[in-house]
Amino acid sequence: MKNAMKAKDTNKLNVLRGLLAETTNAAKTSNPIKTDIQLLSLLRKRAAASRSAAHEFSAANRTDLQDKEMAQVSVLEGYASGVETLSEGDITAAIQEVVGKMRMEGKNVNLGSVIKELLGPDGVLAGKPVENKEVARLAKGMI
Repeated sequence: MKNAMKAKDTNKLNVLRGLLAETTNAAKTSNPIKTDIQLLSLLRKRAAASRSAAHEFSAANRTDLQDKEMAQVSVLEGYASGVETLSEGDITAAIQEVVGKMRMEGKNVNLGSVIKELLGPDGVLAGKPVENKEVARLAKGMI
């Protein structure tokens, strides 16, 4: 934040202040932001909201506001790209391992049971930096 202030980068500064406010507000709820994945989710949510606002400004012929929102989207995406998650190949390998193990044990292989085996408390991907939505998408494609 200090670097954005020194550089007088208002877009970056506004994004950082908004993220700080949302993180502080979330800390006061029952589900505070504790992990990188939760932060990544917040970044993507804010980017989607800014994209939506830019689309609305475009429809209203307000290019000045549209440009401002798109600049915020680029800052948010820059921060989101810095959050490390497991690669798609690692997730796919874990899914194949779990599905193979379930078939060998004669268990019913469906999306819910595979995700439970992957992301459950003792799951292969439990506690690792993965997005549940990505795991579900890949598992659905493999079953």
